[in-house]
Amino acid sequence: MVRHAFTLAIAAAAFAGTAFTETTCTRQKKCPADTPCCGLYGQCGVGAFCLGGCDPTMSTTFDSCVPNPSCKSGNYAFTDLKDMQSNQKYLGDSAKINWQAQGNPIKYPSGGVALTMAENTVGTLLASTFYVWYGKICATMSTSQGPGVVTAFIMMSDVKDEIDFEFIGNDIANAQSNWYSQGVTNYKNMEKLEVSPDTVGKTHEYCIDWSEDELSWSVDGNKGRTVKRADSWNATSGRFDYPQTPSRIMLSLWPAGLSTNAKGTIEWAGGEIDWNSEYMTNGMYAALVTKVTVDCYDAPSGIKSTGSKSYKYTSNMPTNNTVEITNDLVVLESLMDTGDAPGSTASASASKASSSAKSTKPVNMVPGGNPGGGGRQDTPLDPSSTAQATSGPDSGSSGSSGSSSGSSATFDQGNTGSSGSALEPGLAKIGGSAIAIVFAIFGLLAL
Repeated sequence: MVRHAFTLAIAAAAFAGTAFTETTCTRQKKCPADTPCCGLYGQCGVGAFCLGGCDPTMSTTFDSCVPNPSCKSGNYAFTDLKDMQSNQKYLGDSAKINWQAQGNPIKYPSGGVALTMAENTVGTLLASTFYVWYGKICATMSTSQGPGVVTAFIMMSDVKDEIDFEFIGNDIANAQSNWYSQGVTNYKNMEKLEVSPDTVGKTHEYCIDWSEDELSWSVDGNKGRTVKRADSWNATSGRFDYPQTPSRIMLSLWPAGLSTNAKGTIEWAGGEIDWNSEYMTNGMYAALVTKVTVDCYDAPSGIKSTGSKSYKYTSNMPTNNTVEITNDLVVLESLMDTGDAPGSTASASASKASSSAKSTKPVNMVPGGNPGGGGRQDTPLDPSSTAQATSGPDSGSSGSSGSSSGSSATFDQGNTGSSGSALEPGLAKIGGSAIAIVFAIFGLLAL
């Protein structure tokens, strides 16, 4: 796809009307100590910035980001929303929650979860709370349809290694297979794979089979493409341009055809979105996901291993020989915490430090960006409700107690005009970081 040239403009728009001045991060310009975590979209913060998507090579220290929870083989059936939690509520306990949500996922009456996208929102993203470091990952799903509408099933690492299935809404006969290494654009990597019948009318099983030496894409059990690591050597950078670092599973529906997006992005997506389209139901575009399966492969031989529970980076040159396996797991106590200061004491001191330093610069706690992947704008969820947790895929247990609108949410495809209730609906027209700012300000005023 067209890479993330519009990221900063979108992120900046999320802060319009606030006193917040965002701090961006690169490997040359790491995040400052007061907002040490470089989030998925290239801005610095605390809290959710330090969880999934936190780039340790751009953060204050490697420990600013929490360790990546290790791979969990399983059959993750999307029968309801109990195993999902808003990114404004999730604090890193991957033993209780397997999917982090942005936007408006809705339970589908006949089974599965609908990823929805209404006008003035920018879609829905589900991301696994655990990471896969080589394995076979399959998603059973159907896509949305229409110009400018993109459905995606991708793998994304914290250092922007990426493996994609992307579905353009006006080309429902094909899936686009693609990959990137450390976020570097290479337009030669994309190859279309035929899908029959089309991607919309029925669900298909899309599989990514990813090993240390080979990567393949398949549709309904038919292998469509294979890429070999040995063929990706880059003499200039002195490394293999091949996805090789622990990655999260991401499922999304996002509006690449927004009129405010870059021209190249709109063209790639098939044109601008029609918000009065025949392909919308109850005022929404929707894609359906019914199941994800994960078969974890062994980690590379010869790596440092002192445990089995998490992956940690050890070098600013993030390749598969600079990741170690440990037993370090970090759960934040609040969205004011960081990977190297995850407790209540850290929360209080961080809040006071931020308040005394500059009350007009509140702490940024939840990343903004598009839910398609590495540089896009999210649609936030209402942080007032909490999704119920499960102890694992297909377990049937409810985990922690608490009320959840998600457990009974449905997607009505009738003509009642109702879109059903969703997991933590609301706040859908404001960028995620802007919402985080509001709550940060309230927190500072309470000190």
